[in-house]
Amino acid sequence: MWLATQAPVTIVSADSRQVYRGFDIGTAKPSAADRALVPHRGLDVADPTERYSSAAWAAAADSWIDEARRASRTPLVVGGTGLYLRALFDPLFEEPALDPAKRAELHAALAPLETAELRRWVDAIDPARAHFGRTQLLRTIEVACLAGGRMSELHRARARPPRWRARYLLVDPGPVLAARIGDRIGAMLDHGWPDEVRRLMETIPEHAPAWTATGYDAVRRLVRGEQARDAAHEEILIATRQYAKRQRTWFRHQLEPERVTRLDPTAADWRAAVARWFGHSTASARA
Repeated sequence: MWLATQAPVTIVSADSRQVYRGFDIGTAKPSAADRALVPHRGLDVADPTERYSSAAWAAAADSWIDEARRASRTPLVVGGTGLYLRALFDPLFEEPALDPAKRAELHAALAPLETAELRRWVDAIDPARAHFGRTQLLRTIEVACLAGGRMSELHRARARPPRWRARYLLVDPGPVLAARIGDRIGAMLDHGWPDEVRRLMETIPEHAPAWTATGYDAVRRLVRGEQARDAAHEEILIATRQYAKRQRTWFRHQLEPERVTRLDPTAADWRAAVARWFGHSTASARA
């Protein structure tokens, strides 16, 4: 957002839960003021009942990047969904078509399982993907059961060259992140998250894909009176910290190190560091 005050940019959200309409507070969507200041893409593009894949996002992001460049704006792809980044910047993958009825039947059978149990399944059938989050674990099992192959192997066999290469600014405040996560969860619970969930529960089916966003299940149980606020806060805190740990692991192992600039946003000179990265990145893009 600071860069948006310094140069013409378009922000492309690479967040797999901010794509869903109505799921706003718990996914920390940008405020109306932020959206008014700078064009945002990738927000509110899918119905909560829709399974929105990384391939669909990458295809849309491709058009958003083209749109930004035609308007002489620099596209900034922002967000922590590694699968989305991989779909856009790694060789593209043509996903196999799966029978909708069989998918629905399999999903109904898998939905009650804890994420840890799904991870054990994937560790057995496609271990290269066992570190992913719940949505990707489910997809891996679907492909293995309904397409008859390992998704990791299909990725390699059906790869197509990407259009874009990225230079990454990896923003990580280090140890203080844990406390910041706790503070943000408290602010969300105090400023409308339960009310948002209560409204969504009136119209959104219980097993809609959007509900898998971190924390929403705990807030649903809070709204139903099945657990206290402190318990919900603690559950969301643990899940979010675990997710942040997986993100750090993914960024450390999946991004090309020579294309990554690390940034401590608590450092006094962070603005100068961002400006240097942005200048270098745009110069590289022109070259």
